[in-house]
Amino acid sequence: MVGVKDDGRPLFLQIAEQIENAIVDGSLAADTQVPSTNELAAFHRINPATAAKGINQLVADGILYKRRGIGMFVAADARAQLLERRRENFTRQYLTPLMAEADKLGMGAEEIKKLIEAWEHKR
Repeated sequence: MVGVKDDGRPLFLQIAEQIENAIVDGSLAADTQVPSTNELAAFHRINPATAAKGINQLVADGILYKRRGIGMFVAADARAQLLERRRENFTRQYLTPLMAEADKLGMGAEEIKKLIEAWEHKR
């Protein structure tokens, strides 16, 4: 896991995001145990309560579930939930402003599609 950064966001959100990223990229599969709050706190050199807050946020979101006396585990549908949420965020954060600017420029979806395809060929 990558260390938390001083990027202005609360540390507990950064912890939650790191776990989410591991679920999305497949590093943490469904029903896999996630590191404990104490392990996360030691690794990132943060207060265990901060790590617990990040974990508890994921439990509240249905991404993780608790097995009493054992620890926290990735929910069966966690990856699908996260992908859906990230697609919605992607649309809101990137696609909506892109299309608004395209409208101002008189560009339609087909022209945007051609630009994306040209960009793909250049990569």
